Formats: sequence, structure tokens, C-alpha cells
Amino acid sequence: MTPLEKKILKDFESSDFIVCTDSGLSSTANRKFNSIQGRGFVTTQSIKKLKGFLQDFCLDDDGWYIPGDQKMYKLCELDEKKDSDKVFYKDRWINEDNLEQHLIVTYSIKYRNYQRMVRERQIARARKFVENPSSISRKKPNDPKRFIEQGHCTADGETASKTITSLNQQQIDNEAKYDGFYAICTNLDYDVAAIIRINQKRWEIEECFRIMKTEFKARPVYLSRRDRITAHFTTCFTALVIYRILEKKLKEQYSCEEIIRTLRTMDMMIAPGEGYIPAYTRTDLTDALHDAFGFRSDYQITSQKNMRKILNQTQKKQK
Repeated sequence: MTPLEKKILKDFESSDFIVCTDSGLSSTANRKFNSIQGRGFVTTQSIKKLKGFLQDFCLDDDGWYIPGDQKMYKLCELDEKKDSDKVFYKDRWINEDNLEQHLIVTYSIKYRNYQRMVRERQIARARKFVENPSSISRKKPNDPKRFIEQGHCTADGETASKTITSLNQQQIDNEAKYDGFYAICTNLDYDVAAIIRINQKRWEIEECFRIMKTEFKARPVYLSRRDRITAHFTTCFTALVIYRILEKKLKEQYSCEEIIRTLRTMDMMIAPGEGYIPAYTRTDLTDALHDAFGFRSDYQITSQKNMRKILNQTQKKQK
């Protein structure tokens, strides 16, 4: 990253800028490079890689605040519903490798629930490998196979005649204790609330990448021509933008999977001479979609004339 930054310094003739990055690009050398000559950094910090006493500080139940509020909170006393959209924080200055950094740790019930949902899916996939352990070779840190352990002895210590494959509950519990926590290191002497605003958006960006890859099949790409690759990612990105608009219209009450699954099943049957007849089951989510966009297609035949009217209204809203 340093050579790229030097090129930016030269090309734009600017010395003052702030680098925002994830932990993959936040080596000590890069942090030190961005701590001089007007440069700054805001980078994610893995709590797992901190020293023991700093991990204890991050995960301690006591000493949490809300930006702009002097009241101190305990995580064990939070209300699952009332506090679900709040972001709590604690902070301190640390000195790691002769570099002064401001460590800011946040905790969010909403983020905790998101992490739990992701891990539950991975555990479900891991169970399938346990049932059919023909090929278990973990390659990536976030691979579901990290939740699998293989033993070659029985409970009393005797050598087993075959490999015993099972879920590693200790690994699952160890990861679960970090749910909801997020840490940032920075050399900026900014208000904590300003740094937290960056933190709040980062996991949403990560979620966007996950949605692109899973729901919209952005990867792998089985294309070679540049124009087709561009068209593929443009389509996926447009779908993501539309989904985010739907999410806001629905007041973020439904998950990505629920919204997309419902839209994919909202089929209409064409009745010649009559119009369009709904061929899907009416649910709370379909009701919410109709309420959000001001038309109905679920309890009556929609004539071709009315369908054209709905499409015209949609085009006007887009403009």
C-alpha cells in the first residue's frame, strides 16, 4: 500500500489525507507511514490479535457508553428490543510497537445478531461435512470446516479404528464470545462519535459484498470478454441498489433472504382477455411491499390497462 500512497502524494500534490482500511492492509509499517506529515489512518483491529489485557478490556461487561451520553452501561443489562439499534463504545489509548493509537471498541446487538446468523449458516454447512466427511481440508479462515474436528482415538484414549468426525463446540463457543464487538485503531484525535460513524458503515459494506456473492451470484464469473464482465457486475450492482431501496422502504423489518425469496415467488398468471392473476401466496411481506409502493396485485385480477399504469408510475418514480 505504501508505494500506491507515494504515487498519490506525487500525482495529486497532496500530503494531508486519511487512509481508511481493513486489517489486511493495516500492518504496523503502514500505520507508522500514515502517522507522519499530516497523514492519518482509521483501520479495523482484530480483538483476537490484541494482548490479553487489551482483550479483557474490550470484552469486559462494564464501562460502556453511548456517544453524547455520560451514562455508563453494562452489556448484561441491555434491553434486546429497546437497545437493538444503539451502538455502545469504550476507548483508550494504547502503545503497540512504539506507535500511539486510539483504540475504540463498539458493541451492537444488531451486529451481534448478524454475526450469529452468518455463523449458524456456516455451522449448518459444517454439519453436512460431518455427515459426509469424504473431503475435509480447511483452506480459509472463514471456511465452515473450521468448526469441524477429527479424532483418531476413543474417549478413553485408545486408538480408534477409524477417524471420528464431529463439530468442534469449543471453536464455536470461542468465536461466539466476540459477537457484536468491533474494534478500530486510529491516530486521529477526533471525537469518538465521528470514528464510530465510520465503524457503523463498515459491516454494512461487508454485508453488501456477501449479498452480491450469495443472492446475486456475482462470483464466480464465467465470462472472458470485458464488456460482458462489465455488464454482469453492473447488473449485480443495480440489483443491490434496488434491494437496499426496498429494505429502506420496508423499514428494515425483513432480512435480505426473505425479501428476495418473496420477490422471486411473486409470479403472475396471464389470463387472455382478462389480465393478470396472482399466482403466489399473500403474506405480511407481500402486504408490506404493496403498502410501500401504493398498488395491489394480490387479491384481484389486474387488467392490462392497470398493469401498464403501475409500470408507468414506477418509471415516473425512478425519474
